[in-house]
Amino acid sequence: MSLVDLIARADERGLAASGLACLDRCVPLLGGDDEVLRPLWSSLADGGADGDAWGERLAKARAELDCADPSADTVPGLGPDPAPGSGSGAETETETEAETEAAVSDEDRAAALARRMLATAPGDPCASALRAWADACSAAALQIHRLLDVAADGDGPLVAAERRRQVAVLELLAGRGAGGLRPALEVSTEGRRVLRAVVSRRARGRS
Repeated sequence: MSLVDLIARADERGLAASGLACLDRCVPLLGGDDEVLRPLWSSLADGGADGDAWGERLAKARAELDCADPSADTVPGLGPDPAPGSGSGAETETETEAETEAAVSDEDRAAALARRMLATAPGDPCASALRAWADACSAAALQIHRLLDVAADGDGPLVAAERRRQVAVLELLAGRGAGGLRPALEVSTEGRRVLRAVVSRRARGRS
């Protein structure tokens, strides 16, 4: 079954786990430790994303990672669209945007996508909110891995592996329910280690 079909058929716990797993694998971009999202995984095991614990633990994770406001993200191509009529002319705006875009690294764009995943997580989720979030997290996580992949075009090894992990998490939750959370977390942990190694390698290459 395709990734799109799995998200479309997932229940609330599966959707929450799917979005959380995508975010968890990208924690190295946010400067957080590996355990920062563990309480959210625990809330899914205890009662799903509809309990009070989810909202409280989500707020704590946002505070720890300083990701409370999605509108604060102004990385070119990821931030909100400018208001109509703003600026001093289309040509000036285009030149300024191009100059700013050139100064922003792929790591900055990837980190902005990760921050947005956390900032837009539904604190009082319903199935429709979780489905929209899980879908957005899936796309964002794939884009993050595409930005950091060694392949110049298309789906390189990082992107392909991320897609496999997303499918694996959704299949585990669909097949085992709450019993799929532990192996889903293991899948996410493996992906987080891979991304952390990629981020460290790229940082060494710039030094």
